[in-house]
Amino acid sequence: MTVTETSATALHTDAVRALKGWHAPDAEQEQLRRDYLEHLAGHPDGLFRACLPAHITASAVVVDPAAGRVLLTLHPKVGIWLQMGGHCEPGDPALAAAALREATEESGIPDLTLFAPDGSPAPVLLDRHLVRCTGKDRPENTHLDVQYVAVAPPGAEALISEESLDLRWFDFDRLPELTDHSVRALVTRARELTA
Repeated sequence: MTVTETSATALHTDAVRALKGWHAPDAEQEQLRRDYLEHLAGHPDGLFRACLPAHITASAVVVDPAAGRVLLTLHPKVGIWLQMGGHCEPGDPALAAAALREATEESGIPDLTLFAPDGSPAPVLLDRHLVRCTGKDRPENTHLDVQYVAVAPPGAEALISEESLDLRWFDFDRLPELTDHSVRALVTRARELTA
């Protein structure tokens, strides 16, 4: 087994552990949790972009609780404000690490920490959505997104990356119009958890 295969196996094992240990906040989220575990049981490569028609992704909403604000990115492919996140990579040691890597890369904030109420970062919500992530010539596929909360240091300044059309802080109570239900739910959950 190569180093990459060993890393991918470890990431798969971690994702199963994270989802098995997560307590969903409601029946809909519990069904998603079960669906994600079923996907992983049937797909050893289920965390990677090459796995079609669905794969696990990791994201994190970046919040500055002291200032009552959230950092969102204007996504170039879908044209709406979203949390930071994306595809897992074979070198990611854990699903939470993939979410933190994505949040750090896309926010430009080096000192983010994942919300970890019991000492270990845990998902806060799950979201399943259709997307075309591999190019115009490829069919739409499903992202099985595992969502975390990343806490920024007070007064953190963001630095836009090439992956964003725009990057801005918004007050918790004044989210931009171009957000979807899943982002609003995630921000609400993050606000509750970090209050």
